[in-house]
Amino acid sequence: MTTERILVVDDEPQIQRFLRPALAAAGYDVIEAANGAQALKAAATAAPDVVILDLGLPDMDGKDVVANIRAWSQVPIIILSARDRESEKIAALDLGADDYIEKPFGIGELTARIRAALRHRIQMAGGQAQLSADGLSIDMVKRVVTRDGAALRLTPKEYDLLVMLAHHAGRVVTHRTLLTSVWGVAHGEDLHYLRVFIGQLRGKIERDPGNPKIVRTEPGVGYRFVGDEEELVQPTTSPIPGNA
Repeated sequence: MTTERILVVDDEPQIQRFLRPALAAAGYDVIEAANGAQALKAAATAAPDVVILDLGLPDMDGKDVVANIRAWSQVPIIILSARDRESEKIAALDLGADDYIEKPFGIGELTARIRAALRHRIQMAGGQAQLSADGLSIDMVKRVVTRDGAALRLTPKEYDLLVMLAHHAGRVVTHRTLLTSVWGVAHGEDLHYLRVFIGQLRGKIERDPGNPKIVRTEPGVGYRFVGDEEELVQPTTSPIPGNA
């Protein structure tokens, strides 16, 4: 059983009634907040290990909560919202959210995303130097990438793109974040440029580039690196409704 503390920020009583016992059954200690002010106070005083955050709060937009927390903390933040517009997802992720799940959702998917967020936090804290995925191995110290033991020849930009994704394994990295991090601010809108490089990268690292297993597309938002320690989750049972 785990002892991690989860801060659930949502003003819908039915969501809180559903999540508290479900997360407690998974072994988590659950803290609740019904608005942005309560969320910021709890994030500062209760030291949660993960924050699950709705965007439609009564006193402020959830994206403002993300920005405020990111000013001083790197705690994993998972957005749980009925807002399904790409612009909302991109804005929340660019502000520092780690993941985005739409309502209605399955508790199995949510708990898997929580586990992935916790693993990533541990990896980043330990400065993990190697990652593996479907036979692919990335040695970030030696700057060597191999598949099934054979070295792959990546261009410097392909390598930087792969490492940027791998550093955030299990999390969505937005188009803008990838473009500005790898190519610079001037290329922040060059989406076609990014797609070309992702295609080239997949052609070298994927067993079947037409059905990628390592670099997954999050339509309209960005890409997600799926390592051997990451779980491929699909929406599961027990969906519940929710408003933005």
